[in-house]
Amino acid sequence: MKQPSALVALVDALRALPGVGPKSAQRMAYHLMQHDREGAERLGHALLFATEHLRHCERCNTFTEARICDVCSDESRDPTLLAVVETPSDQVMLEQTMTYRGLYFVLMGRLSPLDRIGPKEIHFERLVKRATDGVVKEVVLATNFTNEGEATAHYLAQALKARGLAVTRLARGVPVGGELEYVDAGTIARAMLDRRAI
Repeated sequence: MKQPSALVALVDALRALPGVGPKSAQRMAYHLMQHDREGAERLGHALLFATEHLRHCERCNTFTEARICDVCSDESRDPTLLAVVETPSDQVMLEQTMTYRGLYFVLMGRLSPLDRIGPKEIHFERLVKRATDGVVKEVVLATNFTNEGEATAHYLAQALKARGLAVTRLARGVPVGGELEYVDAGTIARAMLDRRAI
């Protein structure tokens, strides 16, 4: 049986989500069309609104609707501390620990030569410019403890230390292979408090 082209397009679009395979995408599509058309419309409008209004913060590269995000605009934060994270969701997790009051730079990825993700794709030049602004004194590398995250931290540490910056790394309170988005806030808080020089 040939499926309607609109349904095929919906299933293909849902497959763009991480961890969603063909069967899961099909189940989601049928659920939305059979049981929650209002939810499907809300989802569609929210996606369209987000793609039209979200941009990258000019200072830290996270998502924002303004030119500069709320964190970068907050004058109570310590501008001498700069935490480097892979994703906006990692930034949110660090914020939830309430142990870090510095600023951020969001790489929007990590080095992965096999996936053709190099320094350019993680905005390395923007990070260097931000970190060497004359105000930042310490860069906290808060990349994930995956192989790619470790390689990214090593690469960034070498480059930033060569420019005279103090560079620290989250302590190993975060499990090896763990991603900040999925680690509890207490573990991340301990890792932030116990960060070490590298």
